[in-house]
Amino acid sequence: MTHPPDADEQVFHSHRNLLFSVAYRILGSAADAEDAVQDAWIRWSSADRSQVADPKAYLARIVSNLAMQRLRSARHHRETYLGPWLPEPVLTDGDAADAVTDAESVSMAMLVVLETLSPLERAVFVLREVFDFSHAEIAAAVERSEAAVRQTAHRAREHVRGQRPRFTADRSQQRGVTERFLAASTGGDINTLLELLSPDVTLWTDGGGKVRQALRPIRGAATVAAWFAAIGTVTYQGVAPHEMHAAVVEINGGPGLVFSGAGRVVATVSFDIDAGGRVTTIHNVANPDKLRAVADGTTHHLTTR
Repeated sequence: MTHPPDADEQVFHSHRNLLFSVAYRILGSAADAEDAVQDAWIRWSSADRSQVADPKAYLARIVSNLAMQRLRSARHHRETYLGPWLPEPVLTDGDAADAVTDAESVSMAMLVVLETLSPLERAVFVLREVFDFSHAEIAAAVERSEAAVRQTAHRAREHVRGQRPRFTADRSQQRGVTERFLAASTGGDINTLLELLSPDVTLWTDGGGKVRQALRPIRGAATVAAWFAAIGTVTYQGVAPHEMHAAVVEINGGPGLVFSGAGRVVATVSFDIDAGGRVTTIHNVANPDKLRAVADGTTHHLTTR
């Protein structure tokens, strides 16, 4: 016989999705974010909840601190990572894409930029710019003075603005480009690929030393087009071309590609698109350790509310 959850468990569950959304944006890893949320549950379970006036703020404070701790401990691993380190992609639902802020804040490109911030800057930026927490609430969450938080927020915001393109393609344009890119890649149509790619496009590939990938970014439309035009003609990670399947799915708040074959997910691909509808950056994740969240089929609702 199962017993209904008590009120405190229901409170935690009602905020669980928000806590994952905070932790994932701070960590760039679905597995680490899930662990942070689980640790937050343990803290919540053992806390004197009669003293908690605002459960949402209290839980956000816990998970933010846990995420910062995990990020600090992960820094050495990421700095010594073999090849480019990219965030762990996740499947998202349409609701995230309905709000431009939600989708942009969880895009692969944004998470890559956030990776250049310190753990404190990243947590402050996420809580302030994405979740609209007050400086006072953030100060309590990160255990800093309100003045220090304001300064950190300003520094992080200016850094992100300097790194991210000001243009964000609308969803229909993104999907159209993604579908054309998929058709051209699987069909070996290098001319269409050249039309879709910005002349100075950059391809980032993350194999983590587990699979063969480029250890440095690949730049230039001709080189990147040749890379993807070969998809339909070469065996990739032991998967023959006729066994490889590709689909357009929503990854991190926008249209992306999932390649699969031989009973496993092989890679994900997501795009940055400029005002002219050309692809400026491609993020290709092939490290199998980072594809578990996509492989298990879990769809995340990465809300900011």
